Amino acid sequence: MVPTATTVGGYLQSLPNERRVSMARVCSMIRRSARGVRESMRFGLAFYELDGPVFAVESRERSLVFYFAEEAAAEGLGPKAKGLDAEHRKIEFPDLNCLPLDVVETVVRNTLKLRRAREGALPTQAELLEVWEIREEDAAVAPPIVRIVVHPEASQA
Repeated sequence: MVPTATTVGGYLQSLPNERRVSMARVCSMIRRSARGVRESMRFGLAFYELDGPVFAVESRERSLVFYFAEEAAAEGLGPKAKGLDAEHRKIEFPDLNCLPLDVVETVVRNTLKLRRAREGALPTQAELLEVWEIREEDAAVAPPIVRIVVHPEASQA
C-alpha cells in the first residue's frame, strides 16, 4: 500500500519502529550531506531534489531502497556496496540493522558533484522513475475511504 503522508516526517511516523529508525537514519544522513536539496513525499518515496530529482528512499516490507539519479555516482565502490544495482541506480539494504551509511554518504556526495558539474539536460522525473522501475500507477495514492453513517431516525422522517 502506498503511504498517504504528505511529508517525510509524517511518513516516518506511519512506519513500524524498526523501519522508522532505519529510514530516519538514511534521511537524516542525506539532509546532512546534501545541503540545499529539497525533501518531499512523492510516489510513496521520500524524494530529494536539486534542479530535479536526485535521490529517493523507499521503505519496503523487508528492506530499504536508496535510489540515485547520476549513473556514475556509484563507480569505484566495489564489494563495499552490497545490494548495488548500478543499472537501475539503486542500492537495496535487506538488513535494516546493518546499514552502510558510509556507502550511502559516498553516493550522495558523488551524485551532488556530478549533478552540479553536469552540462546539458538533466534526467526528468519520468525518466528516473523508469530507470528506478517505479510505475506512477503503482505509486498512486489510494482514494480516501468515505464512511456514510445513516441514522435510523433520519430514514423514518
